[in-house]
Amino acid sequence: MIKSGQTEFLQFLFVGGIAAGINFISRIGFNAFFSYRISVVLAYIVGMVVAFTLFKYFVFAKSGQHYIDEVKGFVIVNIFGIAQVWLISIGLAEYLFPYIKLEFYPNEVAHFIALGIPAVSSYFGHKYFSFKV
Repeated sequence: MIKSGQTEFLQFLFVGGIAAGINFISRIGFNAFFSYRISVVLAYIVGMVVAFTLFKYFVFAKSGQHYIDEVKGFVIVNIFGIAQVWLISIGLAEYLFPYIKLEFYPNEVAHFIALGIPAVSSYFGHKYFSFKV
């Protein structure tokens, strides 16, 4: 069955949301042992593993590429995503929020906002690079 671009994108957002949720929760867990800055990176890696599996099996058509090539492409696309998430998370939590005196769970709010930013760019990166047909 061929999916429309709209259906595929909605599936991407849904399963990406699951991976982002796991990312978010794991960051809170990592924060018990590591700094916020390190925890954001470690959680992104956890989310990335979950996202790869979900995207490969539930969103994108079989690419015909070797599994290792898909993983390489996925990691390359996610290097840009992790940079965005890290910069936004740190920028908001450590600079903007203290400046505007936002004290309501600043790390959680910053991380939550940052996780949504690369959604569209990641979709196109994975569609045309990681899992290209």
